[in-house]
Amino acid sequence: MSSFRKGATLIMGLALCISQAAIAEEKKEGPELLTGATTEMLAYTCAGCHGPDGSSKGPATPTIGGLSPEYFIEVMEAYKSGDTKGTIMNRIATGYSTEEFEQMAEYFAGQKFVAATSQKVEGDADKGAKHHEKYCEKCHSEGGTLADDDSGILTGQWSPYLAATLADFTSGDREMPKKMAKKLKTMMDKEGEEGLKDLLAFYAK
Repeated sequence: MSSFRKGATLIMGLALCISQAAIAEEKKEGPELLTGATTEMLAYTCAGCHGPDGSSKGPATPTIGGLSPEYFIEVMEAYKSGDTKGTIMNRIATGYSTEEFEQMAEYFAGQKFVAATSQKVEGDADKGAKHHEKYCEKCHSEGGTLADDDSGILTGQWSPYLAATLADFTSGDREMPKKMAKKLKTMMDKEGEEGLKDLLAFYAK
């Protein structure tokens, strides 16, 4: 075999090895999930649990339509990093990039928040309204209905979901902002578990 042919064969062999190594590395790391997907495609992946356009039909799953983009991204990033614990959301969130979170956030922010109806909850909604005004209104404006305060929408959200979230906060499984932790502790010290029930009744009315 001539020197030229030997050299060409060697180059082709090296190229093949490099190509195979690159493919193996890609398989090892895995391609980024849904890269290049449209906003609608990304949003559709949430529909199975959160309902069409983010309007949840299941009491343990929150409605996400109508949330502010900032709040949506903050929540998803916390699930992805593990700062917020979840049943399956931690695993789901790791499959998306920040850019994809931003796409989904804009989509759901453009949807209408559909309040859960006919919720049967314990507690006194009138007392709950007073608790909200005293302990929660500063961050959850207009009776917990405003998305633009970037703290989520409370009024009309599913009560079982809110109850589970509050339980995570009080148990320490989910970190609270310092102001919220102080307010919630003050309310619990003064109102006890009944105060929480009253608050949930207000949000469910």
